[in-house]
Amino acid sequence: MSMNKILIRGARVLGGEAQDVLIEGETIAATGTGLTDPDATVVPAEGQILLPGLVDLHTHLREPGREDSETVLTGTRAAASGGFTSVFAMANTFPVADTAGVVEQVYRLGQESGYCDVQPIGAVTVGLEGTQLAELGAMHESAAGVTVFSDDGKCVHDAVIMRRALEYVKAFGGVVAQHAQEPRLTEGAQMNEGTVSAELGLGGWPAVAEESIVARDVLLAEHVGSRVHICHLSTAGSVEIVRWAKSRGIDVTAEVTPHHLLLTDELVRSYDPVYKVNPPLRTERDVRALREALADGTIDIVATDHAPHPHEDKDCEWAAAAMGMVGLETALSVVQRTMVETGLLDWAGVADRMSFAPARIGRATGHGRPVSAGEPANLTLVDPAYRGTVDPAGFASRSRNTPYRGRELPGRVTHTFLRGRATLMDGKLA
Repeated sequence: MSMNKILIRGARVLGGEAQDVLIEGETIAATGTGLTDPDATVVPAEGQILLPGLVDLHTHLREPGREDSETVLTGTRAAASGGFTSVFAMANTFPVADTAGVVEQVYRLGQESGYCDVQPIGAVTVGLEGTQLAELGAMHESAAGVTVFSDDGKCVHDAVIMRRALEYVKAFGGVVAQHAQEPRLTEGAQMNEGTVSAELGLGGWPAVAEESIVARDVLLAEHVGSRVHICHLSTAGSVEIVRWAKSRGIDVTAEVTPHHLLLTDELVRSYDPVYKVNPPLRTERDVRALREALADGTIDIVATDHAPHPHEDKDCEWAAAAMGMVGLETALSVVQRTMVETGLLDWAGVADRMSFAPARIGRATGHGRPVSAGEPANLTLVDPAYRGTVDPAGFASRSRNTPYRGRELPGRVTHTFLRGRATLMDGKLA
């Protein structure tokens, strides 16, 4: 495929009318109908949806330290396969990304991969231990330019530390992304607390453990006048708190994962550890509330929480299994299934929740931009008519811990373009 000029012919931009899009170098040169250029490589895209490149605000790339699960290279290849052009890499690596040196290492590995832009997320506290603020200013001023900070996997449970973090990042427009989980309420927890946990005899993870931290942190954000982002919101109660906070003008944003839009705690009856995740799969009522909140904008974005694990960490008894699921390569299909095919969102809404809004929250320069002349050519083509069974053997990720194995999902990303260069062509990595 020509690196210089690419003509995408007949794609439905954001699900609207069919258009042609001409890419020259790293930029969209023109959009319209009947475009021609004898020097351009033509990509026939009739019936396909053209979206701005997807942005994931919550990815675990595991490097440095857990390269047996994922590396920056394999993770960004998975991202390109799923239509993503930018991902934010969580800080729970080994060593933890709590210094300028570690975030710069991750940032440079992302640049070398060439498949996807990688923006490191800095830890809020040293070693994710929750007792001492990390080098927030130094990480922001580093080459990585960190704007999002999170101890994800661990809640910043100390209210004073959380307040100080919000005060610190306010100075440079940063945001604290909170894993809302009151640790004392979830000791020994294995799954959502409810009817199923009682029947199975598994330690329950109550919704209030999430909701109490969400409530505390939106109030702290209001007090400080700072930005807070709620990671992987999972309960109907959390939705109501965020809705209330937004009605008060509090600067809060929230994300939901694809798996919390589709799966429920009933699946845990199988004792298959592929369904063990943090926060846990919740009830059908929660799933309905999350879908409605994503549709009405109470929840701002979809974020994958792509959490790769090696085979031995999942192929074991439930209690010993690691928490987490891979998600980059199936995210758009799950959103099509749960939001588009149910009539809750149109494709323009998907573009907002999976590109425009996450790029805005994370300050991902050049991403989440309109599909129009003069804009960076970060683009995703998806065939919505495709139906296929998920086979993790074909994943680009190093890990295979998907809850969708053998499940039919709609839609397939056919092409991904990063600044005009195809990273995925006809469903195959470039």
